[in-house]
Amino acid sequence: MINNEKLFSRSSPPEKSARMLESVFRCKWSLTVYQLLAENINRPGEMVRSVEGLSTKVLNDCLRKNIEFGILKRIEYNEVPPKVEYVVTPLGEKFIRILDQLKELQGEMNA
Repeated sequence: MINNEKLFSRSSPPEKSARMLESVFRCKWSLTVYQLLAENINRPGEMVRSVEGLSTKVLNDCLRKNIEFGILKRIEYNEVPPKVEYVVTPLGEKFIRILDQLKELQGEMNA
């Protein structure tokens, strides 16, 4: 009797995290936003003023996408004028560490 059971199967990437990674790399501003947040620039107006070529509309789209993935969190303060800040979530910190590891890997590949 021949056993037709396969020992290994093709593994596919984790669907949600792979989609997050793909989306972040497709958006050329996400990595810039993470860098700004690391430098404590966390208000949208300040972000736009800090980066040449970044528009409010594109920034808002980028921030919204990162919030949907759970990478960033929006904090609204009950003030006049309204004040909004963005922070990296614990999940976002893990995700950004993975991105940093990919950057290191790329450096090793280029060496």
